[in-house]
Amino acid sequence: MLDIKFLRTNPDIVKENIKKKFQDEKLPLVDQVIELDKQFREAKQKGDDLRMQKKQLSKQVGKWIASGEVAGPEEAKARIAEENAKIDAEMEALGKSEDELQAEIRKIMMVIPNIIDPSVPIGKDDSENVEIEKFGDPFVPDFEVPHHVDIMKRLAGIDKESAARTTGEGFYYLMGDVARLHSSVLSYARDFMINRGFTYYIPPYMIRSKVVTGVMSFAEMENMMYKIEGEDLYLIGTSEHSMIGKFIDTILPEESLPQTLTSYSPCFRKEVGSRGIEERGVYRIHQFEKQEMVVVCKPEESPKWYDIMWQNTVDFFRTLDIPVRTLECCSGDLADLKVKSCDVEAWSPRQKKYFEVGSCSNLGDAQARRLQIRVQGEDGKKYLPHTLNNTVVAPPRMLIAFLENNLNADGSIRIPVALRPYMGGQEVIPVKE
Repeated sequence: MLDIKFLRTNPDIVKENIKKKFQDEKLPLVDQVIELDKQFREAKQKGDDLRMQKKQLSKQVGKWIASGEVAGPEEAKARIAEENAKIDAEMEALGKSEDELQAEIRKIMMVIPNIIDPSVPIGKDDSENVEIEKFGDPFVPDFEVPHHVDIMKRLAGIDKESAARTTGEGFYYLMGDVARLHSSVLSYARDFMINRGFTYYIPPYMIRSKVVTGVMSFAEMENMMYKIEGEDLYLIGTSEHSMIGKFIDTILPEESLPQTLTSYSPCFRKEVGSRGIEERGVYRIHQFEKQEMVVVCKPEESPKWYDIMWQNTVDFFRTLDIPVRTLECCSGDLADLKVKSCDVEAWSPRQKKYFEVGSCSNLGDAQARRLQIRVQGEDGKKYLPHTLNNTVVAPPRMLIAFLENNLNADGSIRIPVALRPYMGGQEVIPVKE
């Protein structure tokens, strides 16, 4: 969410930014919110004037008596009471108007997109994202690479049919070595991030609505979040939600920055409008687990942390012998809160293309403003920090890339050296079928 003062003084910049994001339908909102803000400030000023009038009333008694406007103290008291009642009624009406205007301003400000970084490429959708760099050499083996579910089945590692009966489409049972591989990847990701100086967290898996609206847009919430019936609680779609929410309504001492956190959580997503939710694969599903990284830092340090964070993910995947590339998200592919974002994509030998396995985002001060996260500077002044988040790894989606890139001709799976301690020293997952 933008600062209303910035929008008020820079409406043309805000409108140009909306055009760059191809959201022209939001252009009228800028003038609308400026007019509402004007009305709000006028109402607030009038309220201040009325409060001042109330304070001055008692000072009028002597003047009224001296000028003969009132017969005496009793009549003066009655007149003050009458004037106070009028002022109170007017102030009550003004207060209600202020609340309504403030609510409407916030509602509009929540859908006006954040100002994107100048380096973001301009494009309408993800088809216009720009490749930045490749890491590792993509290859296609000289034998057929089966569908990832078929690979898992040959390892006796997945049962989607039973999950469909117990829960529905978009769920799965992982079993045996594949289940252990899944857990091992997460354990390795945890230690990988701890070794890079991040503090490990296991966060709440449910959050209140005020946290939800603080960390994401309304459209994202509607399409992603599962609501707990009868309670003000939502299942998290990613641990970033509760990790950023951890700082809601707090004032952080400047010396505590940067806050560098890494968290494990299950994630739950409705995936409304997503294609392929009922396909037999595990690329897009309703429930998965994830290792996340979150940074809260000084505004001037967020570009540096952005680069550190996506590089962490690249380094993690390369230790598992998976070729990856980074893709700069264009303006039209950025969620409204994001200033800048890039995807990390893993190579699929079967599909002979890259696919997304993680996303790194700099959200500027948008989340901090929504959640009232502030920093107490050394000079005593308060300011809003920047927040960033990035996926370390999100199996089972990541397992698709892992299985395809570490597949042997006989259907067994190589275990990279970095992962072997978490697999009990196992070097190969053998075919069970």
